[in-house]
Amino acid sequence: MTLKPDAQLQKICNLAQLKKGDSATIMGLADADIERPEYIRARLMELGFSQGEKIAIIAESFPGRDPMAVRIGGSTFALRRLEASMIYVSQDTLSNT
Repeated sequence: MTLKPDAQLQKICNLAQLKKGDSATIMGLADADIERPEYIRARLMELGFSQGEKIAIIAESFPGRDPMAVRIGGSTFALRRLEASMIYVSQDTLSNT
């Protein structure tokens, strides 16, 4: 994943690191590797997980927080932590932490 220079100054983390109530802006998707295959990355892009989209964590499973429910636009998705770890975000400063 390549970020624009101004984005590199922001605190970037992956979506799996956020907690229920947090919101963020998608900065990009991780490149595929052995643990995170290309088909997952492609599917996330098809579903609308793209740079600039606002995303919010609305629920987490117990125990283990897997899967997590996220809202992007008017849609809600259940993501496994593996999938969420492929989505790089800039956390909003006013989110519930």
